[in-house]
Amino acid sequence: MSNVAAAPDPTHVLVVDDEPAIRRALASALMARGYRVTQAVDGKSAIDSVASDPPDAIVLDLRLPDIDGIEVCRRMRTFSNVPIIVLSADGLDLRKVEALDEGANDYVTKPYSTPELLARLRAVLRSAAAGGFAADGVLVVGDLRIDLARRIVNVGERTVDFTPKEFAFLAMLARYPGRVLTHSAILQEVWGPSYGTETQYLRVYAGQIRKKLEDDMRNPRLVTDLGVGYRLQPRRDPANE
Repeated sequence: MSNVAAAPDPTHVLVVDDEPAIRRALASALMARGYRVTQAVDGKSAIDSVASDPPDAIVLDLRLPDIDGIEVCRRMRTFSNVPIIVLSADGLDLRKVEALDEGANDYVTKPYSTPELLARLRAVLRSAAAGGFAADGVLVVGDLRIDLARRIVNVGERTVDFTPKEFAFLAMLARYPGRVLTHSAILQEVWGPSYGTETQYLRVYAGQIRKKLEDDMRNPRLVTDLGVGYRLQPRRDPANE
């Protein structure tokens, strides 16, 4: 019997784009870094691929020939929590917000930088691996632990006190680690359904949370996506970049 451990399966990424040149370039860049890549040319084949051969992450163009990419996000979220990075040629915050509200984790605007896209991919994969429920209603995102029942927040070895609204804001982000949650979604969840445009509340509370959460603003846990929303992510490890 061999004592040699089996090599881990490569991370599987589904690339969805109807433009062959972009699809090939993206697939080549990913495979050169050790990813296993599946390709889809339209929304239907992308949905079928996720159902039959679930990937670890998806890079999804919003402009597809059969089904709009936002609708593809919506349908995928009915059966899968796989991280989705959308590619948007629009550059409009409205389209980004719509995609994020339908379950996308992050977005990159075309024309995009390959290093930036790869960094975003690493971030959503890292967040998916580091986040989730540990046990007994405890949310874990990297070294951040949130006990929902006892309303206790631990950052590493520290226990940090949060006001009820700060706690609700932070816990909502922690339920979706690495995913950008829009201003409207946070306001309606934390403040109530009649709220949706009072983004000044979020700026104030995000600032208060950062003072309690962060000790290195060059490597933050709480990240602002200007004009769109906020995300919570585990600390980056530069050695693994």
